[in-house]
Amino acid sequence: MEPVLISCAGMDVHEKKVDVCIAHGPLNKSPVFKIKTFSTMTSDLIKLREWLTGYGVTTVAMESTGVYWKPIFNILEKDFDVILANAQHIKGIPGKKSDIKDCQWIATLLRHGLVPRSFIPPREIRELRDLNRTRRKLVGSMASEKNRLIKVLEDANIKLSSVVTKIYGVSSLNMIRALLEKDKLTKEEIADMSKGKLRKKVDLLAEALNGNVTDHHRFLLRMHLDNIEFLAKQIKKLDGEIQRKMIPFEKESELIQTIPGISEVSAAEIIAEIGVNMSQFPDETHISSWAGICPGNHESAGKKKSGRIREGNTFLKGALTEAAWAASRMNGSAYQAIFRNIAKRRGGKRALVALAHHMLRDIYRVLSTGEPYQEIGAEAVINISSRKKEQKMIRMLEHAGYTVTKAVTA
Repeated sequence: MEPVLISCAGMDVHEKKVDVCIAHGPLNKSPVFKIKTFSTMTSDLIKLREWLTGYGVTTVAMESTGVYWKPIFNILEKDFDVILANAQHIKGIPGKKSDIKDCQWIATLLRHGLVPRSFIPPREIRELRDLNRTRRKLVGSMASEKNRLIKVLEDANIKLSSVVTKIYGVSSLNMIRALLEKDKLTKEEIADMSKGKLRKKVDLLAEALNGNVTDHHRFLLRMHLDNIEFLAKQIKKLDGEIQRKMIPFEKESELIQTIPGISEVSAAEIIAEIGVNMSQFPDETHISSWAGICPGNHESAGKKKSGRIREGNTFLKGALTEAAWAASRMNGSAYQAIFRNIAKRRGGKRALVALAHHMLRDIYRVLSTGEPYQEIGAEAVINISSRKKEQKMIRMLEHAGYTVTKAVTA
């Protein structure tokens, strides 16, 4: 393998220090290695940048070690072509593992053009990604708090969740707050707090709210209600900031929302993870593999070992599977037909992942072409599936020695 870079650098990144190896020299000769260790403080990273510039370094490679690569990337981003690599893709030789040998190995691979580049989106997309990922974490925390609230109610013999479909609605929360002040609620008080269809369940609600609420339960209920209220405010703040950050990507967001099952929130999450420039992915199969949403490829000795999906981008997979679940419940849509066709053979969970994979490919096409999604309907999907089954059966019969001709009906 011939070298392709005259002067480049490999870095082994840690929390407190970074080991750097510069490989430089003519391409027709063995490189000269210069190795130095810097701290990860900003002042030292600026010295690192000046040191690299002095040797005419053009390209830098480092492992994607947690979040520790980010301070270095922020300092070097403007002056060098920084390649972030998956640690699994640039493993060193076993038995020769040390920080200095690691950075020297990375520099050697980089000089020969053997370091695969990880996707690093532009700064505005990275900021949008931080906001959306934080929002998803807070939504998960709120769900946990709501589950703890239900647990306390059950412990207090309050069976509200058995009567009310949405225990976090206005009526339910008013009843729970009322129980913080008194042991038992009258039917008149329950009727005043009930909204909509709950007014027909006043007697049943009175039975459900007749429990044994102690001071211990009230303390926990107040704490969980305060936490839920606080998280709701934080999520609302994030929503406002996400909407502001999404202004430059309104066109792409509207295009993605033409796909069934994708809401404004889902569109923002998807754009935050994959960006809007699809040229960074060679085709739809590459983005599916990067996301970890396509079938795995594990084959040896002519035998397929497993089709299990890899870890990939968990945040993107979460957004896609949520959108796929919404799309699978849209009557008459092509996505619903695809989901049902796979679910009856492979089960609901595999069908959900397969539908998310299908949706990601459609998102790639929509963003690549700038054309909105065209719904073909469930009937077209069923017809395509029927033709494929027919062709498969014909091939099986021909393989068994039969000649198949299609009868022409008058």
